[in-house]
Amino acid sequence: MISYIRGTLVYLEPEESLVVVETGGVGYGILISGKDLDLLPGHGEEIRLYTYLQVKEDGLQLYGFLTREDQKLFRMLIGVSGIGPKGALGILSALSADDLRFAVLADDARAIAKAPGIGHKTAQKLILELKDKLKLEDAFEAKLAKADLQTGAAAGLTEAKNEAVEALTALGYSASDALKAVRQAELKEEMGVEEILKAALKHMSF
Repeated sequence: MISYIRGTLVYLEPEESLVVVETGGVGYGILISGKDLDLLPGHGEEIRLYTYLQVKEDGLQLYGFLTREDQKLFRMLIGVSGIGPKGALGILSALSADDLRFAVLADDARAIAKAPGIGHKTAQKLILELKDKLKLEDAFEAKLAKADLQTGAAAGLTEAKNEAVEALTALGYSASDALKAVRQAELKEEMGVEEILKAALKHMSF
């Protein structure tokens, strides 16, 4: 299995959402979502795409993602009956990973049906098959981590927050309460897990 490909972005074909990445003297044609297409660096820049290899009777096709999160969701989507790789890529083009999680957990078939080639019945089937595989706590945690990165918070602080949430759940608190407490705590970039825990515990309901 090819987990990811790292190399030089040679060229792209926006109409087909196809990029070519060269590594080791070989150019790999990889299909990506329209969302990722807008986030690509310039030609000649180094890029890493997490991949899924589809084996077909008439050949092989690589699908690529800028994050492991999207790669994981893609694998879950193609596990839903009636949704193939191109349909799954269309969903990830129309909805971010966060939006897709919340749409599934909120039974929002209308939001999912906005993706190209996905009708209302398919959207309902997707929700039915994925709802038990997705957790609300994971969705909030992912959103929290992204918010930290978008506001320029250090990656180390984000990791420490996640560890603090895990520690609180290990102490018996629910994941949702733990997440809420960490988000409400006044934190600084230099704080470690223990300090974050102390700050978060002040916001826990006993």
